[in-house]
Amino acid sequence: MPRRFRQSLLVGSILWLSWLGMMLFHECGHVVGAVATGGTVRRVVWHPAVMSRTDVRPNPHPLIEVAAGPLFGSAVPVAIATAASLIRLRVAYLLWVVAGFCLIANGAYIGVGAIRPIGDAAELAAHGMPRWPMAAFGLLGVAAGFSVWHRTSPRLGFGDAPQEISSRHAYVNSALAVLVTVVGIAFGDRGI
Repeated sequence: MPRRFRQSLLVGSILWLSWLGMMLFHECGHVVGAVATGGTVRRVVWHPAVMSRTDVRPNPHPLIEVAAGPLFGSAVPVAIATAASLIRLRVAYLLWVVAGFCLIANGAYIGVGAIRPIGDAAELAAHGMPRWPMAAFGLLGVAAGFSVWHRTSPRLGFGDAPQEISSRHAYVNSALAVLVTVVGIAFGDRGI
């Protein structure tokens, strides 16, 4: 398989998996925040064709529940990638790509929301969160995410010293992206 094809296959599939993983980790954070504060999760939407969301009613501590989404959605992928690196998994670099994506996406979502409140940032502001912590979270998340991507880019065939792309990683990652997409379509919009 030509090098550019392997690279395109791997990069495209890992970015798609990163998007799906980011939404899943983010919504898991909302679920954990809701359950930990006595809220009742009514519905979790995690479908590849729509923006994910978690409906909580009653929600006795909405500030904690809403903040848990981006916090959990950023911290857990980093923890998973760190653990994979510590046990020297060959695919740890791919988990770091996902973690970097999660940091960038959650950081941008909340950081931009500090300026123009939308979605979770609007909810955080409505429940008393000052804008400066949202802006700081955004800046730190985006900066950390791009730093992670910079360190992993040679493994994806980019930079001054690009490494060889594994055909196996490209094919397996692509198959996993298709599988996760099918699972998301089949089971991603469930009332609880």
